[in-house]
Amino acid sequence: MNAFERVKATLAGQPVDHTPNFDIIMGFGAHWIGEVLSQYYLDHRVLASANLAVWHEFELDILQAISDPYREAADLGVVVDFPEDGLPLRRQPLLTDPGDLRRLHAPDPGLGRRMSDRLEGVQALRQAAHGEVPVMGWVEGALALANVLRGDSALMLDFYDRPEWVEELLELAVEIEIAFASAQVAAGADIIGLGDAIASTLSPRMYETFALPYERRIFEAVHAQGALARLHICGNTTRLLPLMAQSGADIIDVDWMVDLSLAARTFAGGPALCGNFDPVRIMLQGTPEEVTRAVLDCQAVGGDGHTLAPGGLVQWSGRYFSAAGCEIPDGTPSANLKVQARALKAASD
Repeated sequence: MNAFERVKATLAGQPVDHTPNFDIIMGFGAHWIGEVLSQYYLDHRVLASANLAVWHEFELDILQAISDPYREAADLGVVVDFPEDGLPLRRQPLLTDPGDLRRLHAPDPGLGRRMSDRLEGVQALRQAAHGEVPVMGWVEGALALANVLRGDSALMLDFYDRPEWVEELLELAVEIEIAFASAQVAAGADIIGLGDAIASTLSPRMYETFALPYERRIFEAVHAQGALARLHICGNTTRLLPLMAQSGADIIDVDWMVDLSLAARTFAGGPALCGNFDPVRIMLQGTPEEVTRAVLDCQAVGGDGHTLAPGGLVQWSGRYFSAAGCEIPDGTPSANLKVQARALKAASD
C-alpha cells in the first residue's frame, strides 16, 4: 500500500497497513538537507528537495509545499525580510489606515513572485511523487491574511469599531485565497492545507462570523476541483471544535493542548482527525520511548483500533492521521522522527 492509497483508505474508513504520518515539516527539512532557511522560503527547488528528503528518510505520507504565512501578503505589497538562516519577518502591516484597503488589488497567483514560486514547488513535488504520495499545497485563511495585512492589535479593535470594513477586507482576502488554492490544485496539489492561526484567539461567535464562512468558501472551491482540504489552526481550539467540524475540511489538525478524545467525539462521522502530541515536549525534547508512547496513545484515542483483514493480516482502521500538534521543531532529533514511523508500523503488527 503506497501513501496515496493509505490516505484515501483512511478517509474512507477502510483498513490500512498503518496510520498515515502527516507531520508538518518546514525549517527542519531545510536544515536536514544542509540549506539555510531563507533559501527554503524563497526557492521552490530547495523546498521540494527538503520535502522529498524527509519523505524518504522518515516515511511520511505527504509531500508539502508549506513554508511561511507571507506569500500572499508579499505579493500584495507587504515588505518581508528574510534573514539568511532565520524566520521571515514582516516589517510592518500594509493597512495602517482603513482607507488603504481601496488601493489593494488581488494579485494573479501565476505572476506574483512568491505565490508563483509555490506553484512551481507544487509542480516539482507532483512530478516527483508519481502518484504514490499526495502533494499538499497551502493557503492562508482569509482571516489569517487579513491579520498579516492589518496587524494583530489593529484587527482586534476593528472587529468592534468597524466590523463592516473587516468583512470588506475578508471579501478581498477570500477571493485571493480561492484563486491561489485553485492555482495550486491546477499545478498538481491533491490536498490544500489552510492555516488560520489567529482564529484560536476568537470566541465561537466571532469565529462563526469572521473565519468560518471564508474557510467554507475556500474549501468549497478546493472540492469543486476534486482536491481534499485540510484545516490547521494552531493553539487551543477546544471551544471552536464543533464549528471547525462545519468548515468542510476533510482533515482537521488539532494542537497538543486540545483534548484529543473530545476532538474525536466532536468530529465523529465528520472530518478525519489529525494530531496531536506536543511537538516540543515530545518530539524535540522527549526520549524515543516517550515518542513511542505519545504516538500510540494518540492513535488509540483518534482511531478505531485493529481489524483482521483477509488472509489474517492485522490492519489499522480509523479516520485518523498521526502528527504532532503543530510543525516539527527545527532541531528535533532524527531518531524521534524515525521512532514515530516505527511505532505506527508496529501498531499494526
